[in-house]
Amino acid sequence: MEHGGITRAMAHFCKDTCPVCTKGREKGEGVLYTMVKLEENLCPACRAYKKVYGKPAREKLK
Repeated sequence: MEHGGITRAMAHFCKDTCPVCTKGREKGEGVLYTMVKLEENLCPACRAYKKVYGKPAREKLK
């Protein structure tokens, strides 16, 4: 399924730029990881990440 440019840009931001999400995914535990788990339903960038990559924002891409 094709996603719009804004959705892809927001997913890219979550994946590569967002300091909370990148550090939370990197460690896989701790305060930032917990914040990412809570943000997934609130943050539009985290929701876009899930749409584009098919995984929750707290999981690493392989």
